[in-house]
Amino acid sequence: MIPKTRIVDLPVYEPGKPIEDVKRELGLTEVIKLASNENPFGCSKKVKEAIVAELDQLQIYPDGACLELRGSLASFLGVKEQKLIFGNGSDEIVMLIARAYLEAGTNTVMATPTFSVYKTNATIEGAEVIEVPCIDGSHDLDAMLAHINEQTRVVWVCNPNNPTGKMIAEDELVRFLERVPTHVLVVLDEAYIDYVKNEAFPKSLNLLEKYNNMIVLRTFSKIYGIAALRVGYGVAAEEIVDKLNRVREPFNVNHLAQKAALAALSDQEFVAQCKAANAEGLEQVYTELDALGVPYYRSETNFVYIMPERDPREIFQEMLKQGVIIRAFPEAIRVTIGSKDQNEKMLAALKSVLTPTRG
Repeated sequence: MIPKTRIVDLPVYEPGKPIEDVKRELGLTEVIKLASNENPFGCSKKVKEAIVAELDQLQIYPDGACLELRGSLASFLGVKEQKLIFGNGSDEIVMLIARAYLEAGTNTVMATPTFSVYKTNATIEGAEVIEVPCIDGSHDLDAMLAHINEQTRVVWVCNPNNPTGKMIAEDELVRFLERVPTHVLVVLDEAYIDYVKNEAFPKSLNLLEKYNNMIVLRTFSKIYGIAALRVGYGVAAEEIVDKLNRVREPFNVNHLAQKAALAALSDQEFVAQCKAANAEGLEQVYTELDALGVPYYRSETNFVYIMPERDPREIFQEMLKQGVIIRAFPEAIRVTIGSKDQNEKMLAALKSVLTPTRG
């Protein structure tokens, strides 16, 4: 059997290590996972009630058009229903975009570091991947523009950026959009928008009215706390939604996921509580990092990108031994903001790992 040449050496996405696996491997009784930017407070009680109410319907195919969820979400966002597309997580919509717009002979532009799934899907489709280094954790939009040419089909803008947590303000984004050629699709990935506190963050859905070569991606996996059920969505011009639907698998969002998303959307009080708790958690983590003298980026998300002098992989392994799962990158570690107690345990573990090195 001969696979596509370009996928043979393609890196396999590494999710955060499962808690039960770590317990078993290391013989630990307590482990906290702060690696995958999950909501430490779970999901709304309404979600659990909605799922239980649907357990007698498992023999029926889901609504392939997500009509009920589509109507509620369109009303909540203030957009037309026809501008929405749903996916098995926003990751799937990333895949659909690559499938619909990228092929051999085209290229795509993205920041580095940023969400790795963009590059993976572009590579699978045979497109040239042009990576533009971030400046202090932020997209270098001018440099990204300089790399766009006639073969460019998609530009990826993760805002706030994963893994750095930095955001692009509306005035910066507008200057960028004004200069992007109309034949290029701008993907604005806003997976963490619900945690943003900065008033300068773009009102992207309003910008869609002027820039119809843009799609906005969002998800129910983060602050809504239903990552296990995989529901993401995109908002774009009807022409873009039409093209993505042509390459979308049927029934791609399961029935329980649709009902859970509906229930989650209806509980904005829970969302507000999680946002407030996350803001407190960020300050808790900043205070200790400042005391340790470890550089980091202030974040508009539910995670912090930390740049210690020690090898991130070593820090990952040492913290794992203490029952704390984090994420390691080549030049940094990323820690999810947890509950107050989880943050305390993570910070204690980090301090124990870094203090000997720092003398």
